[in-house]
Amino acid sequence: MMMWPNMMGGLFGGWGIAWIIFIFIFIAAIIIGIILLIIWLVKRASYSSEISSVKGGNALDILKERYAKGEITKEEYEKIKKDIS
Repeated sequence: MMMWPNMMGGLFGGWGIAWIIFIFIFIAAIIIGIILLIIWLVKRASYSSEISSVKGGNALDILKERYAKGEITKEEYEKIKKDIS
């Protein structure tokens, strides 16, 4: 009397180790993808904050530049300096 495995033909339908390797690679790819996404988001957030700090600058520095360029008078400079301090 001959024994047949099951209707699927054995472990994972006859593919056996190939399916196990495929599943392992698939899960590893998902984990690596999540890690890369987190790294990208962190870099993007830090880059964005660097740009805003360089672009925005310090209010007092901007005020000094405007006064040095002659865009505002000494009275305006003193008034604004008092307001931002």
